[in-house]
Amino acid sequence: MGFKKLIIGEKMPDKNDPQYRERYEKDVEAGKKFAKALKLDKGVGAIQNFASNNRNAFLAIIFIFVFLSVGLNIYRMTKAYSTFNNRGTAVQNQEQAMPEKYHHGTTLELTPYKIEQR
Repeated sequence: MGFKKLIIGEKMPDKNDPQYRERYEKDVEAGKKFAKALKLDKGVGAIQNFASNNRNAFLAIIFIFVFLSVGLNIYRMTKAYSTFNNRGTAVQNQEQAMPEKYHHGTTLELTPYKIEQR
């Protein structure tokens, strides 16, 4: 495999091109076997049947899912933005959190280590 082929890539295969037809059919058959093994074909068929019979209920479920996803994303973005204002180095944040976490709110007197000269 040449360097040019690695960068540019191969020509996009067309399903009607005789050079790629056999490979395309083999890939389609593998996909069908995989879907049947996991029973995805029956699951998708059941969803399609429900959507055809209950159009309004299906649309309501889809839109509720979309609105909940967008709402959750907005909530998480505002939560992340509000905690972004808590500035300081990682060491400072850890030093502030340690007494609260391990000593239930009591503060520790940390004395710096002194090196004695001889």
